[in-house]
Amino acid sequence: MVNAGDMNGSGNLMDFLDEPFPDVGTYEDFHTIDWLREKSRDTDRHRKITSKSKESIWEFIKSLLDAWSGWVVMLLIGLLAGTLAGVIDLAVDWMTDLKEGVCLSAFWYSHEQCCWTSNETTFDDRDKCPQWQKWSELLVNQSEGASAYILNYFLYIIWALCFAFLAVSLVRVFAPYACGSGIPEIKTILSGFIIRGYLGKWTLLIKTVTLVLVVSSGLSLGKEGPLVHVACCCGNFFSSLFSKYSKNEGKRREVLSAAAAAGVSVAFGAPIGGVLFSLEEVSYYFPLKTLWRSFFAALVAAFTLRSINPFGNSRLVLFYVEYHTPWYMAELFPFILLGVFGGLWGTLFIRCNIAWCRRRKTTRLGKYPVLEVIVITAITAIIAYPNPYTRRSTSELISELFNDCGALESSQLCDYINDPNMTRPVDDIPDRPAGPGVYTAMWQLALALVFKIVITIFTFGMKIPSGLFIPSMAVGAMAGRMVGIGVEQLAYHHHDWIIFRNWCRPGADCVTPGLYAMVGAAACLGGVTRMTVSLVVIMFELTGGLEYIVPLMAAAVTSKWVADAFGKEGIYEAHIHLNGYPFLDVKDEFTHRTLATDVMRPRRGEAPLSVLTQDSMTVEDVETLIKETDYNGFPVVVSKDSERLIGFAQRRELILAIKNARQRQDGVVSNSIVYFTEDPPELPPNSPHPLKLRRILNLSPFTVTDHTPMETVVDIFRKLGLRQCLVTRSGRLLGIITKKDVLRHMAQMANQDPESIMFN
Repeated sequence: MVNAGDMNGSGNLMDFLDEPFPDVGTYEDFHTIDWLREKSRDTDRHRKITSKSKESIWEFIKSLLDAWSGWVVMLLIGLLAGTLAGVIDLAVDWMTDLKEGVCLSAFWYSHEQCCWTSNETTFDDRDKCPQWQKWSELLVNQSEGASAYILNYFLYIIWALCFAFLAVSLVRVFAPYACGSGIPEIKTILSGFIIRGYLGKWTLLIKTVTLVLVVSSGLSLGKEGPLVHVACCCGNFFSSLFSKYSKNEGKRREVLSAAAAAGVSVAFGAPIGGVLFSLEEVSYYFPLKTLWRSFFAALVAAFTLRSINPFGNSRLVLFYVEYHTPWYMAELFPFILLGVFGGLWGTLFIRCNIAWCRRRKTTRLGKYPVLEVIVITAITAIIAYPNPYTRRSTSELISELFNDCGALESSQLCDYINDPNMTRPVDDIPDRPAGPGVYTAMWQLALALVFKIVITIFTFGMKIPSGLFIPSMAVGAMAGRMVGIGVEQLAYHHHDWIIFRNWCRPGADCVTPGLYAMVGAAACLGGVTRMTVSLVVIMFELTGGLEYIVPLMAAAVTSKWVADAFGKEGIYEAHIHLNGYPFLDVKDEFTHRTLATDVMRPRRGEAPLSVLTQDSMTVEDVETLIKETDYNGFPVVVSKDSERLIGFAQRRELILAIKNARQRQDGVVSNSIVYFTEDPPELPPNSPHPLKLRRILNLSPFTVTDHTPMETVVDIFRKLGLRQCLVTRSGRLLGIITKKDVLRHMAQMANQDPESIMFN
């Protein structure tokens, strides 16, 4: 017997794996990353850079560049996300107005911009100017009458259908991943799942273009959720330029968490709300360093958007409000009622939308995505045009509902009967009786509310980019404004009632209906998404209404309590479960008294566990095992008799290692012995070269005993982000628990179909 290392003096060849080879440490599509391994690899990389930095000035400069690369990536993400958001806002304004008319002086101007540049605009008719012409004026030279109305109506529908058809065609042909909100998938990716192409360059380009088209088409959806996806695509693109992030999936996810914050920052003009949204709603792993970087990325993105000034009001906020009246304690009751409404609407929406999306997945309806988009767009346009509150863009509608009625407002919602003897300052108008315009607006708002509630259920989840923030806020704002006007009129006509007597004297400005719209919007958004802290911060950043933080908090908490009473899942978690993504939600509680032995595989009656031995299998044996099974990795044991655990080898790395060895190392053949020990085994003379694969062996795989409670196992999987966990008894291998096994078991315990976890 001779030592194989002495044969032909080729011992150095057997350790060729001590040098890294291409693709080692990468993951296949639809697989989960190993967070502990990624963390360990980054620590090793950092240690190597630190030790090298003491060797020379050049290495020291390289270490500084490595330390600063994170901040550079954040700067680039903020600049690109802010620029894209500004361009999207400007394009949406122009294309939304294009459905109704065109600017003759410069066709790329929106209605508002066109009349800004006109010298013939009066204050009373500030929406009318000779440069802006409706399609009926341009084509048949008529602005009033039935024929003009029908022509405008027809062209409104045609434009909407063209925009929607172009959007769904682009998504279907070039980037299927550009559809939907993107937030459920972003949450899943941030939890460690790999979906290749979801954050790719094509997805970024197509989502940006189609987002403009679908929002302009007038469909009941928003651009805020998809902007988070767009920002994460920017984050993925820039992280691929730096090896620190491109070669480590764990580090890449830190960048994506910060990019999500930048996305919300530009979507709402809410940088702090964006950071909190990423922390509360999206991120799975959020260390303190990521918090600072998220803050910086959100700041740069907001600054970039402010520089572009897409809203033309020199403000970052989308719905700036200026209320002149404080809120009173008695108003907390209607605010809480709006919270209850928000919770009920959230529950209704989630259940109906998930039922419709499941139907789309399981019936022939899912085979015709283009037809579905065209039909929903046609129904939306036909019903929306006659009602002024559904015809305009949803952002404009919310802005009008949030507004306080000043002396210069020309909206129907501000058509109150004025007292001719009133001599009050302009900004302190007392409560007045509602005029005919307010009553008309009320029933139009009621119809618009019912329409929005129904159509949003069918719109969200189609094969186009679709956000949910703005439609949810619109539903709440309409309900809130109607409640606000009701309370205002009640206070005006019954100011002697005990609830109004202390704070609402005759001739005082007591109730602000716009505030009720703001609270209603927060309640409905909270009911659908189950956000609380980030929601309140986004709302006051969005409106600038800092002193109304208590009503917003009351409504947000109430809507969450009410919605949670009917089901713990928000809309994003519900879509994650519908799509079968392997997502272990930190918010879920596992209270069942099962043990690791109940969940591990193999179960009783199943084939024994597929394992590798430390020094007795040939290359051919390993290749046969890989070919006959589809497991992601194999435990390595001393021998099949003792089953003492040595470590764990990943399937992908075994394949790559053997392939590289055959190409680069002479003498490795099918009957070469594979060994995972430090020293080669003793082999007979003239044996082929053995193959040392110790470098790819994880010598410290996570293990639990067979009597570990599943409650602890679930907690370990959540907090450490494990892919798999080995089950032992006294050091002897018994079985394995994968993340998918944990999810299946949790579904089974909740009386759900365990096979709904579709992805491998």
